[in-house]
Amino acid sequence: MNSYKAFLLSYIRYGDNDAILHCYTEESAYLTFYVKGIYSGKNKKKAYLFPLNEIALITSKSKFNSELLSVSSIESVNKNDLYQDIKANAIIFYIADLLNQILKHENQANTKLYQAISEFLHEVECANMEAHLVLMLKIIKIQGWAPLENDAPYLNPETGTFVHSEVHYLFDKENSAIWKAYLSKEKPYDLTLKREQRRKFLDSLLLYYHFHFVDFRTPKSLEIIQDIF
Repeated sequence: MNSYKAFLLSYIRYGDNDAILHCYTEESAYLTFYVKGIYSGKNKKKAYLFPLNEIALITSKSKFNSELLSVSSIESVNKNDLYQDIKANAIIFYIADLLNQILKHENQANTKLYQAISEFLHEVECANMEAHLVLMLKIIKIQGWAPLENDAPYLNPETGTFVHSEVHYLFDKENSAIWKAYLSKEKPYDLTLKREQRRKFLDSLLLYYHFHFVDFRTPKSLEIIQDIF
């Protein structure tokens, strides 16, 4: 048996009462778990199944699939009311969608990334509705895709360098300066943007992901974020 602490990224119902969970764990990065009977009528723990809930799991090898870890115990680590707020809910679903895509091939523990997700949830709990922007940039830095900073005013998203002439409309002088501010700020969660700046910065982050993450797809939940904000 092994124990894990994990953020739930996505889940699917398997059969009538079981579930398969895709999680980012503190101990072993991305793992898939099989939970038997969680959808049965008397099992109250199905309430734990929501994106980015932090859960504690005790497991053993599944008898029917060597790639799945069979869960013998599941508990929720934190109790909060984040999911009662429509804006917080939208941000969390969006980030869970993003993380499930970009972390699925991760197989080595990354304490910085796990802590960054935890910090992001704390910021959302404190009503920081720009927290998803900061986490997306933190992921870029942690994964080693961050732009190389210099004195040039425009960011080239394809090369990840700052240059002296504009190469894409999303990376004009103002938005490139916002990138520099976030990259250099010791506490980037303290920064705030105006509505139009926030929209453009998010669009530029997604474009940057497209250039630096193979086969990246824009999360479907982006539409909800755009509608709400």
